[in-house]
Amino acid sequence: MRNILLLGLLATCALPAAAQRRGANVSAATVKRVLTALAADDMQGRATGQPGNLKAAEFLATEFRRIGLQPLPGATGFMQEFPAYQSAVTSASVTLDGVAQPASQVLAFTTQPALDWTEKDGVELLVLGPSDKLQAHYRDIFRPAKNLLVLLDPSQAAQFKALAEQLGRPRLRAEQAANPYSTVLVLAPAPASPPAYRVAATTSTTTLTLRNVAGYLPGHEAAHAAEKVIFSGHYDHLGIVKPAIDGDSIANGADDDASGTTAVVALAEYFKKRNDNARSLIFVTFTAEEIGGFGARYFSQQLDPKELTAMFNIEMIGKPAKFGPNTAFITGYDKSDFGQLLQANLQGTKFKFEPDPYPEQNLFYRSDNATLARLGVPAHTISTDQIPTDKLYHSVGDEMSSLDVKNMTRVVSAIARSASGIVAGRQTPTRVAPEKVDR
Repeated sequence: MRNILLLGLLATCALPAAAQRRGANVSAATVKRVLTALAADDMQGRATGQPGNLKAAEFLATEFRRIGLQPLPGATGFMQEFPAYQSAVTSASVTLDGVAQPASQVLAFTTQPALDWTEKDGVELLVLGPSDKLQAHYRDIFRPAKNLLVLLDPSQAAQFKALAEQLGRPRLRAEQAANPYSTVLVLAPAPASPPAYRVAATTSTTTLTLRNVAGYLPGHEAAHAAEKVIFSGHYDHLGIVKPAIDGDSIANGADDDASGTTAVVALAEYFKKRNDNARSLIFVTFTAEEIGGFGARYFSQQLDPKELTAMFNIEMIGKPAKFGPNTAFITGYDKSDFGQLLQANLQGTKFKFEPDPYPEQNLFYRSDNATLARLGVPAHTISTDQIPTDKLYHSVGDEMSSLDVKNMTRVVSAIARSASGIVAGRQTPTRVAPEKVDR
């Protein structure tokens, strides 16, 4: 009788945890609440380095704390802080054959503290006439391998203006050391012979603190706890854009990528409630994806790629995919068996993961999965966006009202279910062929 009572007591004690695991679902209420908060106007478009970005990071840290995640091992909080360096041109002037050029027709692309060039300094001179294509020289302009002075025919004033708007913004970089070479463009007619010139420019550089937000669920099985599975999305977007469109200047980034970030929070809540993950789980929301993937790059440098089993990077899942509702696609589908494993766990459901239908867009290398994928990790992005025809992409129209939140919730639920084998240690995706990169 005593043994029977003891067995009954143990069974009773086990019921709440088992029931909790069986009853765990992705919360539609959490999806809607978090998405609404991240895409709200008071987040100011979450541009990296701007107040709205910090506000979003603080909101996400609060969510991770509410859910009951831990900081990453060795960290004291959810904010993963790292420096970035912002340079802005403060002055630029050019004289050609002794004639000072109007300041509005001079554009400097440099991170050097000061420029002082003459024709005797070995600067490369590039002269572009009315029919020459400026875009053909973008690589040399944006990533100069030597100092470059470009004379652009005045008939290309529209192209010059567009480039000025792009280059005129302060630029962030991850490394303190800057490119030692610079580019200066002048809107001026081609001279009859190589001109005498004087180029001068100055820049100012400030150090900013950027923040990923990362939380952790330790694995429950000793055999798998050292193996880590990552769920990620980027919370930054474009911020305030000019000029305003119909009075709206906030690029809210509801789909890009408040949707993916929301999925990370909802999945963290889901797996915390299940409380049965064999492998350790990392939930991370990156900053600075829109300006070069600095957040993902820093994050990757803090981990041993050999300990990373898989990465579920989630990007733009707010609108139905081209395949219809209850579908999503996986970038780099052919680079590992990650997608096949996920689909195997969805047998008996209506949901289908498809290979990336837009290979010409090179999406596998355009999101935050790319850094770890290049190091051999089965790191893939899950998305639904019809990017070739998405007219709201990178615009003020990317707002909550444009999204199908019910279908988005189904996508998040499918990710949760499809990840079950990897999270439980039953499935291990094949590795992506690593590439030689400068980490």
